[in-house]
Amino acid sequence: MLAAVVAANVGADPGAAGVEWNFGPTPVWQDEFDYDGAPDPARWGYDTGGSGWGNDELQHYTDQLANAFVGDGLLTIVARKQRAGKNRFTSARLVSRGKGDFLYGRVEIRARLPVGRGAWAALWMLPTDNRYGHWPRSGEIDIMEHVGHEPGQVHVTVHTQAYNHKIGTQRGQATTVADASGAFHRYRVDWTPDAIRGYIDDAPAFEFANEGTGADAWPFDQRFHLLMNLAVGGSWGGAQGVDEAAFPAWMEVDYVRVYPLLEP
Repeated sequence: MLAAVVAANVGADPGAAGVEWNFGPTPVWQDEFDYDGAPDPARWGYDTGGSGWGNDELQHYTDQLANAFVGDGLLTIVARKQRAGKNRFTSARLVSRGKGDFLYGRVEIRARLPVGRGAWAALWMLPTDNRYGHWPRSGEIDIMEHVGHEPGQVHVTVHTQAYNHKIGTQRGQATTVADASGAFHRYRVDWTPDAIRGYIDDAPAFEFANEGTGADAWPFDQRFHLLMNLAVGGSWGGAQGVDEAAFPAWMEVDYVRVYPLLEP
C-alpha cells in the first residue's frame, strides 16, 4: 500500500540522514471554504482580544462575521479601522487548536495577501501542548508572513529557544513574490523529523534542519495547530507606521490542506 501511495505523491522530501520522506496524496484535514457564512466551527476557533499580542499590535481580534467570513469559495479575513475598547482597529485570528492538531506533515495554504502599510498577515503554526515551555521554548513555524511596508517580500521562518529574533539568531528566509497581493499563491511547509522546509508555488524557499542537539534547537517533535490572522501595526508590521487610509485591508484564503507524513 505504501508503494502505491508514494508513487502517487508529488515531491518527496530527502531526509538529512538519507531517509526519503513522503506525504500522502489525500489530506487528513482540510477546509476548502465551499460554504457561506462564518468559518466552520468544527475546524476553526478564534483568539480574541486587544492586548498587543506581545508585539505592540493595534488591533482587537474579534469572532465577528465582519472580520472573518466565507463566501464565493474563499475565506476573507478583514482588518478594519473600527474602535473596540482602546483599540482603533478590529481583525480576526483563526486557530485550529483542539480541532486540527498535527505532528509532522505537509501543510499547504493558497492565499492572496493584503496591501497597505501597517498590515501584517500571517499563516503559521504554534505548539498545542507547549511540551518544552512557553514561547519560544516550544517553537513556532511561520508558513508565510508579509508586512505591508515590504510589498511582495514573503517570509518563511522558525522560532526556537536557540534561534529567535529576541536574541538575534532567528532562522528565516525572504522571497520576492511580485504579485503576492494581486494573485493567489501556494504557501507550504513540509515538516518531517529531519527538517522543516518551506515552499512557495512548489519552489524551495527555506530549510531548517534538525541538528540533533535537543529541544532548544528542535522543539518540533510535538503537536502543532494552525493560525491565520491579519494584524495591524506592531513591532514589525508598524515599523514604518500605519497608513490608516489603507484600511479595511483583507487577506483571502482559497484552501487549507494538511497531508500526512508516511513512514519511510
